[in-house]
Amino acid sequence: MNKEKVIALYSTIRKINPLIHHITNVVTINDCANVTLAAGASPVMATSVNEVEEMVQLADVLIINIGTIQAEGFKAMVLAGKAANKKGVPVIFDPVGVGATAFRKGKAKELLQQVDVAVIRGNASEVDSLIGGASKTRGVDEGDITITRKELAVKAANLFSCVVVVSGKVDTVSNGKETIQIDNGDSWLKIITGTGCMTTSLIGCFAGTTDNYFLASVAGMSLMSLAGERAKGNLQEGEGIGMYKVRLMDEIFNMNGDIWKEGVRLLES
Repeated sequence: MNKEKVIALYSTIRKINPLIHHITNVVTINDCANVTLAAGASPVMATSVNEVEEMVQLADVLIINIGTIQAEGFKAMVLAGKAANKKGVPVIFDPVGVGATAFRKGKAKELLQQVDVAVIRGNASEVDSLIGGASKTRGVDEGDITITRKELAVKAANLFSCVVVVSGKVDTVSNGKETIQIDNGDSWLKIITGTGCMTTSLIGCFAGTTDNYFLASVAGMSLMSLAGERAKGNLQEGEGIGMYKVRLMDEIFNMNGDIWKEGVRLLES
């Protein structure tokens, strides 16, 4: 992959300041807003059925996250998603915990039947559940799957005709034809709340600058993984996950194309 194209996106975000409309979960909504600002974009968190269609008209990207899904909120997601499709606004879908309950799985399936999505980002068991796999999740935590992350990403991308991002120890991004794996990150990204949701926001930030959603997905996923790695490396003795989260946000805020190019480890296949 041409890294120069990703480098160019870093300056583009801060230049055009895309508006990222989130319909996301209440646990991580503040983190998602802050990480969007840190990356150089602008967040809006409108969730009411009375305004989501109108808000989409102003947005560059729509993010739908089912982390704390409710029946009324799902109506807003579908309304916003259809409005986004009509206007040509890319929809980024985060199927948080989709394999945990029948309700959650059913709503995710219903959404994908009614709304065309540009990108799906989830952990391996969430994506596996979307394609009908038998993996189980522990709430929103990842469970075991029977195929490789690469095979999973390619299969899901072809099934849903979109870019699929499978986050994990090695992150995988595929559009069904091209696949890139990202060998950055740190285990502490899994023990603070919201890093998955924030990663979806970062993908949305880049998707607001280009119609190449594969490139945007690689950029957003690798930004979180590289920032997490750098944040851990900059901790002082005795500092724990509280300071880690602070340093993570600082690393995202301070990231630029040159730092990204030097630190990212992409495995193309």
